[in-house]
Amino acid sequence: MATMMSTGKDVVSFLKGQHQQVKGLLEGVLAATGKEREKAFFTLRRMLAVHETAEEEIVHPAARKNLPDGEAIVRARLHEEHEAKQALVALESLDVDSPEFETKFRKLKAAVLAHAESEETEEFEQLGQTLEPARLERMRKAAEFAESVAPTRPHAGVESAAANMLAGPFVAMVDRTRDALSSSKS
Repeated sequence: MATMMSTGKDVVSFLKGQHQQVKGLLEGVLAATGKEREKAFFTLRRMLAVHETAEEEIVHPAARKNLPDGEAIVRARLHEEHEAKQALVALESLDVDSPEFETKFRKLKAAVLAHAESEETEEFEQLGQTLEPARLERMRKAAEFAESVAPTRPHAGVESAAANMLAGPFVAMVDRTRDALSSSKS
């Protein structure tokens, strides 16, 4: 069993750092209104989409293979990710200043925070203790690449490495085109 020595270059540190960013973005959405809330929600939605893609393509397969209870851990995380994607899609259709958005967003926030905590304690920590530091650093590089070509919007039903690899490139192209068109309207 390897002992993780975090250099800040490993996948565990990288993803935990992104969890901290997500926490800040969640608060930013709640603190804003109007156009600023729309922008904050767009930024959050994009961050969650690319972050989850990296986990689905890089981290979850390693957890399945290397952790004694990996299959059960990953199954639970994928279920949570699917639920969050559905919630994000539902929120996209709402007026960001409506009471319904506020209520649903607060539920999403609680679910995302619980999901991040579960990942960190049940998956990341065990991977950090099980895998060699060099492998964790390679996984970070792979996660960064996966994020650079990931879809920027949530797609419920695309929660596996295979589904991401199959649908991901086309979906990412469509998402990035939609993002460019919507930002040009602002």
